[in-house]
Amino acid sequence: MKKILSSVLVASMLLSVGVSTSLAAGGASGPKSYNAVGKIGAVIMNPYGVAPLTAIINDGGYAIKNAKVTVKGKGEKGIDISYDVSDLNVLQHGGIPVFGLYPDFVNTVEVSYKRENPVAGGINSEDIKETYQIYAPPVVTYGSGTAQKMALPKAEVVVPASKNVKNNLYLMNHLSSTMPNASQVVWNLPAGGALEWDYESYVWMIDTNGDIRWQLDVSKFRDPYDIRKKGNLMGFDQTKDGNIMWGQGQTYKKYDLMGRKIFDRMLPRSYIDFSHHLEETVKGTYLLRVANSDLKRRDGKNVRTVRDVIVELDKEGNVLDQWDLSAILDPYRDNNILAMDQGAVCLNIDADKAGKTLSKEDLEDDSMPFGDVAGVGAGRNWAHVNSVNYDPHDDSIIISSRHQSAVIKITRDKKVKWILGSPEGWSEEFHKYLLKPVDKNGKEIVCEAEGSKCPGYLSDKGGFDWSWTQHTAYVIPEKSKDHLRHVSTFDNGDSRGMEQPALVTMKYSRAVEYVVDEKNMTVQQIWEFGKERGLDWYSPITSVTEYMPKTDTMMVYSATAGMGDLVAFRAGTAQLTPYLHEFKYGTKEPELEIKMVGGNIIGYRALVIDYKDSFK
Repeated sequence: MKKILSSVLVASMLLSVGVSTSLAAGGASGPKSYNAVGKIGAVIMNPYGVAPLTAIINDGGYAIKNAKVTVKGKGEKGIDISYDVSDLNVLQHGGIPVFGLYPDFVNTVEVSYKRENPVAGGINSEDIKETYQIYAPPVVTYGSGTAQKMALPKAEVVVPASKNVKNNLYLMNHLSSTMPNASQVVWNLPAGGALEWDYESYVWMIDTNGDIRWQLDVSKFRDPYDIRKKGNLMGFDQTKDGNIMWGQGQTYKKYDLMGRKIFDRMLPRSYIDFSHHLEETVKGTYLLRVANSDLKRRDGKNVRTVRDVIVELDKEGNVLDQWDLSAILDPYRDNNILAMDQGAVCLNIDADKAGKTLSKEDLEDDSMPFGDVAGVGAGRNWAHVNSVNYDPHDDSIIISSRHQSAVIKITRDKKVKWILGSPEGWSEEFHKYLLKPVDKNGKEIVCEAEGSKCPGYLSDKGGFDWSWTQHTAYVIPEKSKDHLRHVSTFDNGDSRGMEQPALVTMKYSRAVEYVVDEKNMTVQQIWEFGKERGLDWYSPITSVTEYMPKTDTMMVYSATAGMGDLVAFRAGTAQLTPYLHEFKYGTKEPELEIKMVGGNIIGYRALVIDYKDSFK
């Protein structure tokens, strides 16, 4: 029976993996049998169980040195994924890691390496080149149980990649709308929190042809009945060692690109409800956007807070510092919350509320429930911080607060340094931190309507504008100098001018770059894109703008384009069509434009992945 099973296993492996060299021979018994299909060992697909488009060619007991892998592009215009593998990386994986396989396709994989074989009296070394034929499985996604397909969108190239960015890979992070198996647990006693924000996640990578080259099997991470496995997979960040980190509800995790777990940790007990953003700082610490697990309000009530705390952890998970924004900012500033479209409050999407706003009475502190509701006061979604970014220049953080439509810099000693946003509604203690807009000549720009309506707030006029319900405010160290700090953000555009426009067609989003003069407390807008694309490019929620130093480009993902008209979106007459761009820095000249079509899952962010760093 054992021989029959062994024969079946070998036969099945040879059906999925072929190699152009002769098969290694071994006897019918003894320890020499490795089911090898090449000059070393067996090919193991999805070796760690969570990354199905990866494989490892086992070392077969040999010492493998100087390995190099090339996954050949599909077709004439296919893009090769080629990387060197360090000797230590081979030891880590017990063989040669293969990354970047096409799904549902027989991939051609070229490998070269030095094989060292112990022999009597020394080592016999041999330089080997092989070509493997490796079939990778199709992409599998969660089914919604309805007529709608929960498939990954197809990436259509609009502007082909320039030579500068052609070899980029993009990690795509999308989310479902509410699923039937979501929200099986809610926070209570004390009240509030955002645990009910628990949807299905979709994580994959595409190349600049739009072809899928990697997928994360999220079914291995999410279980609606397990508190450790609830929540959206969000905040993906590639760390300095080439690995990836992200958070999920009550946990945060680090894995390598082959799917090997480095750690999977619960948040420290003082904190709950990670979402949106995690990053590694240049100091090697981790910044996470979380919430307070038990806050005593000034009125004596105990609540779980919502998206308003930043925590800094060391590599072992120890708490180093925290920023409690309800104590640093004004959690009762309501101007922007009153102006927001309640149809799309980030991932809380309700087309029945499209175009509607809250009233002052709705926000009365004693009448509103606690929890993930747009409101004022600790315990409600008053801040909705969707990114936190470290500025090494002065050991401070920059946050993006969607519900305040403000980008804010806060120092290590928990003091506000500046506020980039409309001055309307800020209490007197914050007036000295409000940045004044200036033009390229340093002349002050006058904004009307209590400072909310600047010359650029209408779609048919140019000039300066604030960012509104923005996402991802990042400092650009490579362009900054001394007290001049370059900051990029994605200006979603809801509540622009502290109001809803007369017509939905007047809405638009922008990718924007500002220069903040911290000495003179001014801000200049130096670059924007998106206004000219109008409603079709408008993303009411999510999205990212991020500078890429290796290619000197601005990467932009308008992640929910097509959702701008929520009524049409619900009726099925409008479709999600996110756009991915890379722009030559300082210009509106795209070095790449990809349009995502055919999917009905909500885009969150995109991230450029440097896969070569992962195998060094």
